[in-house]
Amino acid sequence: QVQLEESGGGLVQAGGSLRLSCAASGRTFSVSAMGWFRQAPGKEREFVASLSCSGIGTYYADSVTGRFTISSDNAKNTVYLQMNDLKPEDTAVYYCAASNYGNGRHVKIGGDMDYWGQGTQVTVSS
Repeated sequence: QVQLEESGGGLVQAGGSLRLSCAASGRTFSVSAMGWFRQAPGKEREFVASLSCSGIGTYYADSVTGRFTISSDNAKNTVYLQMNDLKPEDTAVYYCAASNYGNGRHVKIGGDMDYWGQGTQVTVSS
C-alpha cells in the first residue's frame, strides 16, 4: 500500500500563487507515475498534471498549461504542484494520486490510479 497526504491548499486572490505538496509513504517503490486531479463543486473530477517517476515527461491539462508546474523530489518522496496566476475557476479540491502502471502520459489519458490522497481545498477569490 501507498499512503498519500496533500498539503498547501488555502485561500488566495486571483493572480496569486500556491504550492501544493503530496508526501508519499509505504511501498513507494511500486509507483511509476504521479498525478494531480481536482474536483470543483457540482463537477466531475478532472486531470490537472502528471509526471513519470522515471523523471522523463510532465503532462498538463490545457486549462493549466503555462500556469502550473508539477515536479518531484524523489529523496523526499514528495510531488509538488506549483500554481501561478490562479483564477477563480481553479477553485476545487485538489487530489494527489499514484499509479503502479504506466507513465505520466498514461495518467493524462485516463489511466486508472491505484492510490489517492484525501484532498486539499484551494479557493481563489476574484
